[in-house]
Amino acid sequence: MGKLKLLISILILALTTVVTGVPATIGGVPATPASKGVHRNAYATMMYMGTPRDYEFYVATRVMLRSLSRLGVDADLVVIASLDVPLHWVRTLEQEDGAKVVRVENLNNPYKGQSNFNLRFKLTMNKLYAWSLTDYERVVMLDADNLFLQKTDELFQCGQFCAVFINPCIFHTGLFVLQPSTIVFKDMLHQLKVGMDNADGADQGFIGAYFPDLLDQPMFHPSLNGTKLQGNYRLPLGYQMDASYYYLRLHWSVPCGPNSVITFPGAPWLKPWYWWSWPVLPLGIQWHEQRRQTLGYDAERPLVLIQTVLYLGIIVMTRVARPNLSKLCYRRENTKSIFLIRTGLKLIAIWSILAAYIIPFFLIPHTVHPLIGWGLYLLGSFALSCIAMNTFLLPMLPVLVPWLGIFGVLLVMAYPWYSDGIVRALAVFAYAFCASPVAWTALVKIMSCLNVSLEREGFLPRLSESAAPAGFNKLY
Repeated sequence: MGKLKLLISILILALTTVVTGVPATIGGVPATPASKGVHRNAYATMMYMGTPRDYEFYVATRVMLRSLSRLGVDADLVVIASLDVPLHWVRTLEQEDGAKVVRVENLNNPYKGQSNFNLRFKLTMNKLYAWSLTDYERVVMLDADNLFLQKTDELFQCGQFCAVFINPCIFHTGLFVLQPSTIVFKDMLHQLKVGMDNADGADQGFIGAYFPDLLDQPMFHPSLNGTKLQGNYRLPLGYQMDASYYYLRLHWSVPCGPNSVITFPGAPWLKPWYWWSWPVLPLGIQWHEQRRQTLGYDAERPLVLIQTVLYLGIIVMTRVARPNLSKLCYRRENTKSIFLIRTGLKLIAIWSILAAYIIPFFLIPHTVHPLIGWGLYLLGSFALSCIAMNTFLLPMLPVLVPWLGIFGVLLVMAYPWYSDGIVRALAVFAYAFCASPVAWTALVKIMSCLNVSLEREGFLPRLSESAAPAGFNKLY
């Protein structure tokens, strides 16, 4: 019952929230921040432009900064932002989120020609600027897709470089500790220039090649007196828990480390801030709960309200405008021209039904709360389905079978009492297997109803005056 109560409370809180906003670089080296930090250490992240998901990562960065502030970390919050990041974003990060923004020139990525290179990693070499933050003794460098469960200030005791091996042989650069050093930073720029080997062409491969012996280093254990260590260390897995470990058992089973930080590597379109990531990935709701408690959803609220009113208006108008089928006639003639027109209209009808389930998905603000996002999607698909039903004179239930199927699979995935991820996956598979005959029957029914609808005089007027009135019969 605990999980169910938590889910209900999150739903109530989410609905209440949603329904109720520079120093230049010199020679490729960033200038000192406008004001020197008040702390000896810093949590840092980077931001650059040039991907279709720039705004989503901006939101994710703000949530992470707010969550660190909420935890009361004893460190500055730094954003390494490229010069093309909008100035109003920079001001928001500084004034509302309490971050110190360092503006930098984008570092050229010499690995763009590799066969395995992914264009979304073109500017990730900007992460190397973390070594230039020499105002700080230690820096914890972060990707935006980190979810902090508790404060991790003990990481500032680690040595010159420390990272987590979420892969048995490759450490992850979504979170690592470093000691800033101008010497190291300039050497990294030199290695970039000469084209040091890089397995993936991104920051992950470059930093992994720069610290090739980290796997052989000792495990980091913070000292009780707060003494900073020297050398390189491996961090316990609890400082960078891969969300994939959770999905297998639906609970954390990481015996080493403090279980402090969750990371979400993998497909960029399934990052936790996208509303559709939950309940597909169960941990997405935890990220949004953190956002609700820190940043909120004021930016998305106007669009949500506008779309809600629009969809409700469509539903009302289509129901009012629906014709009286008992007064329509149907045509028996079957000329070649009529046959071609009917075939074309059938294709249009099918595509209009498909569009009713596709269009709302792209109109919903990507970073809205999942419960609001899925609710708005179901409302939008129902409203647009009403247009198809009214235009082509189709019965409601067969057209809404996909709607009911989507709603059902969401309930199956969100069910909170699965023993592990394998049982959950089997339940989703079983649901899809049982639902497929229903979907096929609905499609057959729709095609049959289309044949009748397209024969009606009220839907397809006469193409010539040669048709005899006797060719039409009343439907009562």
